[in-house]
Amino acid sequence: MATERPDEEKPETRVQDLIHGGGGGGASPVQSPTRLGPTRFSEVAGDQIRNTGSNFIGSVLSLINGDPNRSLKNPVKRAKRKRIRTAKTAACVIGLVAFFIFVNWFMLSQLHEGRAWLRRGFSKKPKLDPKPNPKVIPDPNPSVKRVSVKVSASVQHGEKKKMGKPKKKYNGTYGRLLAYASHALAEGQNKLEPKELWREPKDQALAWKPCADQRSWKPSDGKNGYIMVTANGGINQQRVAVCNIVVVARMLNATLVVPKFMFSDVWTDASQFGDIYQVEHFIKYLSPDIRIVKKLPKELQSLDLEAIGSLVTDMDVVKEAKPGFYMKHILPLLLKNRVVHFFGFGNRLAFDPIPFELQRLRCRCNFHALNFVPKIQEMAAVLVRRLRDSGSHLAPVDPYLVGPKYASFILDKKAGPLHKASKYLAVHLRFEIDMVAHSLCYFGGGDAEKTELDAYREKHFPTLANLTKTKKMPSPDDLRIEGLCPLSPEEAVLMLAGLGFNRKTRVFVAGANIYGGNKRLAALTSLYPNLVTKENVLSETELQPFRNFSSQLAVLDFIACAASDAFAMTDSGSQLSSLVSGYRIYYGAGKMPTIRPNKRRFSDILLKNNTIEWKVFEQRVRKTVRQTKHVLVRPTGRSVYRYPRCKECMCNED
Repeated sequence: MATERPDEEKPETRVQDLIHGGGGGGASPVQSPTRLGPTRFSEVAGDQIRNTGSNFIGSVLSLINGDPNRSLKNPVKRAKRKRIRTAKTAACVIGLVAFFIFVNWFMLSQLHEGRAWLRRGFSKKPKLDPKPNPKVIPDPNPSVKRVSVKVSASVQHGEKKKMGKPKKKYNGTYGRLLAYASHALAEGQNKLEPKELWREPKDQALAWKPCADQRSWKPSDGKNGYIMVTANGGINQQRVAVCNIVVVARMLNATLVVPKFMFSDVWTDASQFGDIYQVEHFIKYLSPDIRIVKKLPKELQSLDLEAIGSLVTDMDVVKEAKPGFYMKHILPLLLKNRVVHFFGFGNRLAFDPIPFELQRLRCRCNFHALNFVPKIQEMAAVLVRRLRDSGSHLAPVDPYLVGPKYASFILDKKAGPLHKASKYLAVHLRFEIDMVAHSLCYFGGGDAEKTELDAYREKHFPTLANLTKTKKMPSPDDLRIEGLCPLSPEEAVLMLAGLGFNRKTRVFVAGANIYGGNKRLAALTSLYPNLVTKENVLSETELQPFRNFSSQLAVLDFIACAASDAFAMTDSGSQLSSLVSGYRIYYGAGKMPTIRPNKRRFSDILLKNNTIEWKVFEQRVRKTVRQTKHVLVRPTGRSVYRYPRCKECMCNED
């Protein structure tokens, strides 16, 4: 569960302090928060209070009754005056007590109304429209809102304010914060953005250089047999599977057949390896490492691999299996039947422990051997050129993404040396229906959303659907608090606005078929009108060759994100975000920043969306993201595709 950080003041604590005069939990409403001299519990202080009170009351009585020691000659008159003095004294005491009770009641009632009148006089506070209307301009005095929202609302409804975290409320709109964001962007559109938005924050990043292309072993002859692979998932999962099978082939001294891709009813793309990657380059570049052929020898093509036990599914191989598993279970099968077919192969090879050269081979395959086909490179160059609005420079990653031939096309040869390319921010909004359904989270769509996602899980994720029926799963609120939910478009745009991206920033959104459609993107487009997608930048004619191939369209997104001046991910578990961020580290020369939100901490901030002030929101978001920008060596067991800063992939010149 998310906990409050030591340097963060709880909103409920501020309310209680306000009610109790700013002192400790048991302070009287009229006490000062700072006590000078002895406390009221010391004997000296008690004597002083008693003496002071006695002297004060004596002075008052003397003023009313006159001198009590004055002698009177007539005893009748003396007795009568004594009775009058006694009555006056009683009336005076009763009046004083009543006066003090009235003063205490008045002060306490004013404190319970938030003492807002002390801060703003007697002017009436304007109401903030809770609807996500970008035209609404919130009250510029956030301190007034804090008191009004936290105290007055509870008093009006007769509710007792409870200590602890505010009630969780995720309505999928965040209207109040979006109104604040709209106001802040409108006021600050001519202000300079924070410098760290467009650059790596640490100079240490410059010390890491690519070196996975270096080899220190002899080529493998592949004499132990042939390995076939049919990779599953989308384009990014398939890329990881290809790099893993290359390492397995070298480990088993086997010959690799050019990989094939499994058709999925989720991505509905029939593209094969040769439709996306350059086959000849793949074979030639890895020839010093493993032997690769385009198809099996004729004598093996007619074998029934399932019948002879050579068909190995992803159910047969544990997730992130260690090298010992392959040596023990797969090598004997390969030597016996001369061929093994991994069907549905994916994330089935551990990152640690693994020999140094095998780990380097995995990096070499990902960053050097997998070049996109010319058709994709050419269209991606057009996309990047338009996103940058032309220019006179290339990003460090450009030649590796689109090749030297098309990288030069990105440049505007007519542009003079003073013409600067426009910066653009790329955001991978991983909010397609498959991710939303698989997350088991809730995004404010009511019963219609629940029904739709349940039906999708039944069809595409039956195992998960059955699990939700037979086992108690974490609630959507618990999942969100733990940072296990992808950011919605509303949450993503609040993050960008909180970081300080200007309203004029060109924002490229990667991802297709956002769940909720254009209505869900309204928050993004209203705050950042220069938002575009590949469908906006490229014409219908230019996109036509890729229309029925979701994997090829995803490659265009991949290249646009990797080449961007700044890249923001909304789900750190996404394969595309992981591969893009790793590519930017490997080829970015320490100049291509990536924004990785800590979703657990960000969720804790959004829990206070009904009360938090915008300046506080900005400070906390920036602090949270800043803490994720450390330049670290790859942690043990983590992906080399996402964290290539390790001795196997990159060399540190420090």
